[in-house]
Amino acid sequence: MNKREFLKSAAAVSTMALLPNGAWAFSQGKRLRTAHIGVGNMGGEDLKAIASHKSVDVVALCDVDSINLAKAHKLHPGARVFFDYRSMLKEMGDEIDAVIVSTPDHTHAPASMMAMEMNKPVYCQKPLTHYVEESRRMNKMAKEKNLVTQMGIQVHSFYDYKLATLLIQSGIIGKVHTVRAWSPKSWGYNGSAPQGEDPVPAQLDWNLWLGTAKERPYKEGYYHPGNWRKLLDYGCGTLGDMGVHIFDTPYNALNLDVPLTIKNECREPNGFGYPENNTVTYEFPGTDFTTKTLKWVWYDGPGMPPEHEDLILPGAKAKSSDKKEGESMEDKISLDAGVAGEGQLPDQGAMFIGKKGRLLLPHFMQLPKKIVKGKYVDISSEIEKVSKEHNLGDPIRNYESEGPKHYHQFVDACLGNGETTAPFSYASRLTETILLGVIAGRFPNQTLHWDAEAAKFAEEEANQYLDADYRDF
Repeated sequence: MNKREFLKSAAAVSTMALLPNGAWAFSQGKRLRTAHIGVGNMGGEDLKAIASHKSVDVVALCDVDSINLAKAHKLHPGARVFFDYRSMLKEMGDEIDAVIVSTPDHTHAPASMMAMEMNKPVYCQKPLTHYVEESRRMNKMAKEKNLVTQMGIQVHSFYDYKLATLLIQSGIIGKVHTVRAWSPKSWGYNGSAPQGEDPVPAQLDWNLWLGTAKERPYKEGYYHPGNWRKLLDYGCGTLGDMGVHIFDTPYNALNLDVPLTIKNECREPNGFGYPENNTVTYEFPGTDFTTKTLKWVWYDGPGMPPEHEDLILPGAKAKSSDKKEGESMEDKISLDAGVAGEGQLPDQGAMFIGKKGRLLLPHFMQLPKKIVKGKYVDISSEIEKVSKEHNLGDPIRNYESEGPKHYHQFVDACLGNGETTAPFSYASRLTETILLGVIAGRFPNQTLHWDAEAAKFAEEEANQYLDADYRDF
């Protein structure tokens, strides 16, 4: 089944819920009735955060795993429960005001598109989609229907990330020419595809879990509930997981669009899992906050990032004594702490390199730090200035209190109060950038050239990975 056929089918079962003009608005004081697709793991956290808003009523819960569903239903006994999101939307279309999609990546677009066809605002977990073309379609539909949307990048609404954005845009390190970002997480799999087949757990509907992805026999420990991010058909690797969070602030701060070129240095493709280590280099067209072009390098996997002069902090030095046998210093960076631990490179983060210095942004809940000529520079006055100018308030580093803000922003926007800061118009561009790096992993060490207007690569063989047919399930 192709995308057009799928959407026609979705629209056919949802026409009763369409609004005359496609716009969504609520009067002051109205409550928001939410439906949740995927309520296990991160879906459970999404449910908790959305439901914590005083104006939300959870009316529908959907999950392909009955254990997840039972746990969520215990918290919201008044909600109706479903295994199939299509049935939920068909049966409850006029009882649902907004939809939260918290499934594995490959189901983000099919579920979100069906909800948007019904003129429902959508909060969708990151990355927005599994394929580039899906991202563009979701953005187009959200725009045409004037829908409230938000991608689940919660840290987008945290103090330190908003602060870093404002500092960069104030020119604190001048025009930025390079960004280096990293995570040592490894949502990759270098092994071969599993052989044979295991019984499907009694609580799991395997057909519905696969959804629009191609049919594959169930094998315990490879897919549900936690390893799908590693696999080509369902996730987007570490780049599509932590990369979205860590890319977000530099991408937003520098007002970037999609890249011109992409190159991924990684192992040869195995047709099943993502590489466990990736070094992805992008070239972006310049903006008001960058030089004529911007170089962006992403590192992920064990031992990342490698040693590089852009990443060496004041008071730090490489510890050759920690080097494993057969491992070069380019494979691993290990830094001695300087005064009060200042020399320790954060486990995950991003470094902006500009004409007037560097700005380090750890991930997460830490203040950015400015470095000039190998020394930290006190920026407390600059922080105080932009905080006051933009009413940022005091920094709060409590995830329990800060985490719901991004979700509540979506709820408030649905109720007609304010706007979201990560709508699909923004999320689709960020996701497209991420996915282009994922695709480049299928062509290791080869530079791919992206034509944003035509939405295709100059290298024709890469275009087959921009989209895929949907399975009829």
